[in-house]
Amino acid sequence: MNQHEHFDALLRSESPFLALAPMQDVTDAAFWKLMHRYGGADVYWTEYFRVHAVSRPEKWILESIEQNSTGRPVIAQMIGNDIPSLVRTAKELQQLPVAAIDLNLGCPAPIVYKKCAGGGLLREPQRIDSILGALRDAVSLKFTVKTRVGFASPAEFDALLPIFAKHSIDLLTVHARTVSQMYRLPVHYDLIRQAAETMKCPVCANGHVYSADQALDVLAQTKARGLMIGRGVIRSPWLFNQIRQRLRGEAVTFPTGREVIAYIEALWESQATFDAPEKIQCERMKKFMNYLGEGVAAPFLHQIRRSQSRAEFFQICRAFLDHDQPMKLESPANTPGE
Repeated sequence: MNQHEHFDALLRSESPFLALAPMQDVTDAAFWKLMHRYGGADVYWTEYFRVHAVSRPEKWILESIEQNSTGRPVIAQMIGNDIPSLVRTAKELQQLPVAAIDLNLGCPAPIVYKKCAGGGLLREPQRIDSILGALRDAVSLKFTVKTRVGFASPAEFDALLPIFAKHSIDLLTVHARTVSQMYRLPVHYDLIRQAAETMKCPVCANGHVYSADQALDVLAQTKARGLMIGRGVIRSPWLFNQIRQRLRGEAVTFPTGREVIAYIEALWESQATFDAPEKIQCERMKKFMNYLGEGVAAPFLHQIRRSQSRAEFFQICRAFLDHDQPMKLESPANTPGE
């Protein structure tokens, strides 16, 4: 089964599919490979290709596509607003071993939206209409869109949804926050359900999925065909398989502290740049620990942020995690009653 057939089968399957969210400077081939060791996603998105008049597809993202060792489909994501450039790039990317071409309409980074790209385009629905029409004509593979529900207000989704429905896209992924919200709560799951009930294509739910039980609740609330998870699986790469366990009606198994240490060690190795000073590698790992640390303890995260070397970093990890007790790795903010 090739990538196109594999992705098509996921979209048609009765069982919900699980996707790894695209995260800049995170979701490369090494990270996909690491996630795959823990069960992994059913489908992977690339980091976004920045598209403009003189752009060329970034070599490191092309390498991730070529080096994909997961055996799972990969979707190439673009970000930009110039129609001829997006069409040119889409035609190039669909010659690669990818299952689909995706347009990013959700990136909330100010450096992106101030250029009217990513989430910034949500302020210009008619421009989105033109872009989607041109790309649907240019893309012979599956064509997908990842969006937020609006720029400043979730009420904007009512004007955006008919535009998405107008074009024959093959999957709509809805991150149910506005651009202005960034990653703050609440998550407007009711709008994902609105999309699922409106769109002819499948809808994938994205935003604040942090446990297997809550993942099933999101699926039930939204009627989505799949779940896309980003930061939740940086915190716990076991989450994809835990969701599968719940979907099968099985008890969820949790990693021990020592298994969490082994994951952190594997994450360090996957991210290591061997010609970079150890302090720089330590700083890169702190970005990942900002997510994982929420599921350990506040003192752990405080101490990790002050570490300066690999030895010091892992000494702190052992102090908190060298045990055989199961760990849910959930943020205290997600604990019922808080």
